[in-house]
Amino acid sequence: MNLLQIHEPGEAATPPAGGAAIGIDLGTTHSVAAIADAAGVRVLRDASGRALLPSVVHYGANGRAGAGWEARARFEANETGALASVKRFMHDAARLLEAGTKKVTPVEASADILRAVKRLAEEALQQDATRAVITVPAYFDDTARLATRHAAELAGFTVLRLLNEPTAAALAYGLDNGAEGVYAVYDLGGGTFDISLLKLDRGVFRVLATGGDTQLGGDDFDRLIAEHLQLGTHGAGLSRARALKEELSEKKTVTWNGHALTRAQFEQWIAPLVQRTLDVCAATLRDAKLEKRHIQGVVLVGGATRTPLVRSRVEEIFGTAPLTDVNPDEVVAVGAALQARALTQGSDTLLLDVTPLSLGLETMGGLTEKIIQRNTPIPVSAAQTFTTWQDGQQGMRIHVVQGEREKVADNRSLARFELSGIPPLPAGLARVTVTFTVDADGLLTVTAKEETTGAEQRVDVRPAYGLAPEEIERMLRESMERAREDISERLLIEAKTGAERALIELESALKADGDLLPPPERTLIDSQIGYLRQAIAGDDRDRIDVELQQLGEVTQRFAERRMDRAAGIALKGQRIDTLEAKSHA
Repeated sequence: MNLLQIHEPGEAATPPAGGAAIGIDLGTTHSVAAIADAAGVRVLRDASGRALLPSVVHYGANGRAGAGWEARARFEANETGALASVKRFMHDAARLLEAGTKKVTPVEASADILRAVKRLAEEALQQDATRAVITVPAYFDDTARLATRHAAELAGFTVLRLLNEPTAAALAYGLDNGAEGVYAVYDLGGGTFDISLLKLDRGVFRVLATGGDTQLGGDDFDRLIAEHLQLGTHGAGLSRARALKEELSEKKTVTWNGHALTRAQFEQWIAPLVQRTLDVCAATLRDAKLEKRHIQGVVLVGGATRTPLVRSRVEEIFGTAPLTDVNPDEVVAVGAALQARALTQGSDTLLLDVTPLSLGLETMGGLTEKIIQRNTPIPVSAAQTFTTWQDGQQGMRIHVVQGEREKVADNRSLARFELSGIPPLPAGLARVTVTFTVDADGLLTVTAKEETTGAEQRVDVRPAYGLAPEEIERMLRESMERAREDISERLLIEAKTGAERALIELESALKADGDLLPPPERTLIDSQIGYLRQAIAGDDRDRIDVELQQLGEVTQRFAERRMDRAAGIALKGQRIDTLEAKSHA
């Protein structure tokens, strides 16, 4: 008996009015729908008993769209007007894809696929299906997630949540089997590979780390078979290769064109590809500071994980046999269906996905100040306070960036906006709080607020062009390869920025109180200012530090005289007895 149920924001204790709430795995090669209701969790099937709906859409001469099995047959027959693997283009939502004489965006094509999923679900349920949790790869950026949401809305769905695919898979196993501990989700789909490490603890699902290879999937296994057997790498040839691959998952020898093809031959062909996935797994374990002994179990996702070599090598690297309780083609949709039920009927389960790349803003010197670190669980909100650089500064430009590098120029620009209305105070006195908020769908909002006046500006990050998953991989790889160089460059820039700020403050002091300096001392200070400027122009951080320290020493007596003058002004006109009374109060 639960004494207390904790619901996520937006969850309802009772289901709202409307059609059925389903879970949808919108895949690169196939899509699957499932529902979790009073009858249990079940995958929805068409009239022929098929759960998998090919993620292929065909546009006829009249421009009318058809998606699913017939569209795939047309695609494999090399007919014009057919589009496949549309999901790969969701990061570039405005791109025009040519389908015969028709041009469509990835959003429009995905919407047509989702309409076919909706029809399948409604025929299976014999009721309207108007609400959905839709899964997306962990590496999808803001643009790809928004494009997915828009496609679903065009198809007639109210989107309850965009859920990361590995989290959905873990949800299916965690709730069905009561699993706890650290689990790996090994997702080898048709076109991409993803690995996620999740911690399951008393109903809380937390993603510890993610990794992947956007150019590797089960389709590559098909192409290898087609190439070795000279079947052709398009249409019917690939279809035949796929069938042979599936047979070899069940049999040790199959016959093709009068010749025997053994599982051993097939495994020899695909071994380098499988090893690539294992290399990514090892890197992700290191990223999470884990070893294989920490892994309680492995969840398999994607039809390619039925390949015996994949299963044996996965068991080898993680030290535990993969879980096979749920069909790997259907596990993501099952998890999405469970989440749809949780969002409409309430749940004591909390899902914590993570940000795939760090989010931050530009500071002086072109450096990146990270506000939300990579692999931070979402939803999340983090704030940091900044100040002005110059006296009387009344505005601040906010530049939001994404990435792991130290310099802004090496990261991805997300948005720029300006906060005005800052009171004209001396440099360093104004306080501007910048808040980054990432919602459960992975979408970012940035707010900048001046604390004295309450002036505030806000931006919802909606980049016009998305970041391709392979670009995310490249950014992560470069950040690791250049980490030492980046840190050295950051320290140099910080030293230069600090020295320049010290010069600005000193010049302001000289302008106000330069009359306190005798000529020889002023000459000495001016000379040291010159030495420091020369150091700033170079790339020797140690020299900058030495010259800055020397400047502090030659200006120490000047600083003391300024303090004496300020104290004298503050005390001018006050009676001695009044000061004594205040000191004894």
